[in-house]
Order: sequence, then C-alpha cells, then structure tokens
Amino acid sequence: MVMDKGLSLREAEDLIQSSADLIDLVKLGFGTSYVTNNLKEKIQIYQKAGCKVYLGGTLFEAFLVRNMIKEYKKLLLDLGLDTLEISDGSISLSHQRKCKLITEFSKDFTVLSEVGSKEEGIFISPAKWISMMSKELEAGSWKVIAEARESGTVGIYRPNGTAHSALVNKILKNVPKADILWEAPIKGQQVWFIKLLGANVNLGNIAPNEVIALECLRLGLRGDTFFDYLPKDIVAKSIQKH
Repeated sequence: MVMDKGLSLREAEDLIQSSADLIDLVKLGFGTSYVTNNLKEKIQIYQKAGCKVYLGGTLFEAFLVRNMIKEYKKLLLDLGLDTLEISDGSISLSHQRKCKLITEFSKDFTVLSEVGSKEEGIFISPAKWISMMSKELEAGSWKVIAEARESGTVGIYRPNGTAHSALVNKILKNVPKADILWEAPIKGQQVWFIKLLGANVNLGNIAPNEVIALECLRLGLRGDTFFDYLPKDIVAKSIQKH
C-alpha cells in the first residue's frame, strides 16, 4: 500500500508508469483528499492501472465525529471509490460501534480497518490487539491495518522506530498473517518484516519514491536482504571467502 500525501496528476502518472505492477493499494493519506485538486482525475489514474484507492482514515473520523456518515458514503460514491478505511486512531469510538460500522460499510465496499492509536505513549495490550483485529475481521474487514502513522513511531513500533517484536509475534499466533497489513514507512521496518514473514508480507504507508527500492528488498537485490535469498551453498562459499 502506497501513501499518496498530495501527489500532482503528473506525479501520479509517473508513479503508475514506473511502479503500477508493484502496487495493490493507494491511500490518499489522512485528509489530503479534501484539499487535493483534480481529485477524481487522480483516482481514475490509479484505478485504470488496477490499484484500489481509498481515503485516509483520519478523513473518515472527521466525518464520523460530526455525525456525517451518510455524507461520507455519498462522497465515496461520488468519487467512484469501492474501498474505504475505518479507523479510530484520533477519536474515541467504542469497539462495538466500530464493528457495526465495518459490517454496515462492508455490504457495499471493501473495508480496511485500522487498529492502534496514533498517540505516542498509549499502550494497548497484546490481548486487546488480538481481540480487536479478530472481531473486526469477523465484522467484515478485508484486511486489518496495524497502526504506525506515516512516521513509523507509534502503534506496533517504539518511538525510535523499532518494532514491538513480542507484540507482533503474539498477534501472528492468533491472527492470520494474510489478513494483516503492517504499516512500515521506514526501510528498517520493511527489512524486519520481510525477514520475519517473507517476501510477500503485506506492507503499507510506503512512500511513492520507495516502491521500487522496497521491491528490491523483497527480491534480495539490496544489501539488507541479499543473503536471505541466496542458495545455502552460495551463502556458505561467500562466508568462507570473507
């Protein structure tokens, strides 16, 4: 999942020209779509290339907190979107109501739901992460997103950007990895998840200019993962030479 934080039409076209085959989802980050020029045209550029497009969860929350859910659904339809993110990273929302919203929207849209707070220092126990993810998938979410923000310093990460490894491993023991989209905007985070879960791990909040670089990490064509994808006999020979 690539995060578009305000690309121009030309930049969106360039992104598609260079990387469309590597992108599944494009998120128009936080509330940027509200102030983006030529929004429909940009959405169509992505959709014609086979990418699912959705608006950032913060914009959903901005509508929700104002009791404007009907208006939000109309906005999605007007923009020709079939995918949305339901989150509660910035507002207080009971989990029961969140799941009801997921069920309601999943009747007409593909729903991604985000788990975790955007605020630094807020600790959510592993058991609660697992419970929320499981219930949201049961409610109709296609994927649950593990929160990290575009900074990669909250949610599943410590303030220094390193992963809460114990938390991630406990989640993986209880929630299918195919159902989780891990936000990983920093290269070190991407490397960590690729080493943990393999080349096809679901990663999100990828910067447009990092898509090809990430693909190289997935393929072992970058120093960080180079030896992870070599046959064992070649690795052994390489070690002996050094």
